[in-house]
Amino acid sequence: MLDYGTFKGQTNTTSGLISFRGIRYANPPLKSLRWQAPVSPPSTKLGTVSATSFGSACIGTTQKDAGPTTSEDCLFGNVFLPIATTNLSALPVLVYFHGGGFESGRTSKYPPENLVLTSSKPLIFASFSYRLGQFGFLGGTPVHDNGVLNAGLLDQKAALQWVQRYIGKFGGDPGRVTIWGQSAGAGSVLYHMIGDGGTNTNLFSQAIMDSPPLLYLPNYNDAVTESLFAQFASLAGCGNKATGAKTMSCLRAASTAKIATAGSSTLTKLTSSLYPFGPIADGSYIQERPVDALRNGNFVRVPVLSGSNTDEGANWSAKLPNSAANTSSPTATETTVYNFLAGQYNTFTTQSFQTAVAQYYPLSDYGGSLSLQGQQMYGEMRYICTAALVAGAVHDVGLKSYQYHWDNPTLGSTHDDELVAFFDQTQVFDPLNEALVEVMRAYWTSFATSGTPVAPGSITWPAARDSDGSPRLLLHPGGIAVEEVSDSLSQRCEFWHNIELELDT
Repeated sequence: MLDYGTFKGQTNTTSGLISFRGIRYANPPLKSLRWQAPVSPPSTKLGTVSATSFGSACIGTTQKDAGPTTSEDCLFGNVFLPIATTNLSALPVLVYFHGGGFESGRTSKYPPENLVLTSSKPLIFASFSYRLGQFGFLGGTPVHDNGVLNAGLLDQKAALQWVQRYIGKFGGDPGRVTIWGQSAGAGSVLYHMIGDGGTNTNLFSQAIMDSPPLLYLPNYNDAVTESLFAQFASLAGCGNKATGAKTMSCLRAASTAKIATAGSSTLTKLTSSLYPFGPIADGSYIQERPVDALRNGNFVRVPVLSGSNTDEGANWSAKLPNSAANTSSPTATETTVYNFLAGQYNTFTTQSFQTAVAQYYPLSDYGGSLSLQGQQMYGEMRYICTAALVAGAVHDVGLKSYQYHWDNPTLGSTHDDELVAFFDQTQVFDPLNEALVEVMRAYWTSFATSGTPVAPGSITWPAARDSDGSPRLLLHPGGIAVEEVSDSLSQRCEFWHNIELELDT
């Protein structure tokens, strides 16, 4: 029973879990509440609510309407706990934010049974939806002046505040909360670490980042951001208004379908960019870009587990409609590789690209394959080097950080392939991978419960001891081992991080 409603969960004696699904944690962000901070907890009494099914997922950028399982009214959370839990148990809590490029994703894709039921010590798992795409990350001066930027991140922050306020009612300990995410979810974790100038010390006590992205993070009033807003507003039927306030009033009055279609059409027109909408440097919640914040020590002081996969950069450019940015095209040239990278980092210059190729990514290293060259550059600049940067920065302020490297020739080593170890309930693993995923679940859950990743029968995972995040744990079905971050990788990462002003990272 919460102060705004009583939520009736479900007990599964077979699995040994009690679940509460579809808990509303904020008011529906509709009409006048579009592009406003979430109102949490809900301002109206909800009475008794059945919490046995997931709430609607948030609308994604590729959708042209809400669809049967998504809605603009989507701010729901879920809590899963061991069956013996009472409100006096004070169990550690693992909060998960899904990935999806800040434009797609849903909590129902991440069932926690593999984690909660195999953890050596009991823990509670929680997950929360947040506004996506144009609903959660629309930039531009009109939004800044007449609403809030980064509404999706503020939804997540409200969810973490909800955990602090209410998780004790479910048997959780608000003083032992680990936040975890993959891809955009890991990026979200990073933004909460540096959010409000790194002062979110009362929201979580540990952090896990699987493949954290270092995103192009423009200012809300950059030319690119303003142009994107104008295009979106026009597609929504709200262009050419006399003032930004009138444009926002028009957008708030528009139907959900019109806003969804305008976002989808905006994405379609950006043929070289994977993600038109994402976090914005707003000067408020994100006061400093991640590279500077990490280097300057302006982040929440908590232990961190972070890592990446070998082939993070694979398969991305093939998703783009623009063949001139598709590095896997048989007609690809060096310019194609640049076009792909510049499509994701609008301010990336040809001069820096040429330096990267000449000094760090010569084509000869990839057997003449432009596709392999491009995917290595993208994978490192966006994900691999970010995991190392986080691990090194946390080490540099005297805290424990742990870095991993997933390399799996059978299950795959591309972006998000490691999640099969945690959330896939149907995969039948061969003996080597079965042993690997059991160890990984132990490492992740023990970090959440104790702050140290430990797996019985496996090797000790050493904390980082250098600014480059070295060493890291190699997660491979042929054996788990400790490996050093190579000097060449450290040099490539340093190159990307030293041009962070150019890349807006």
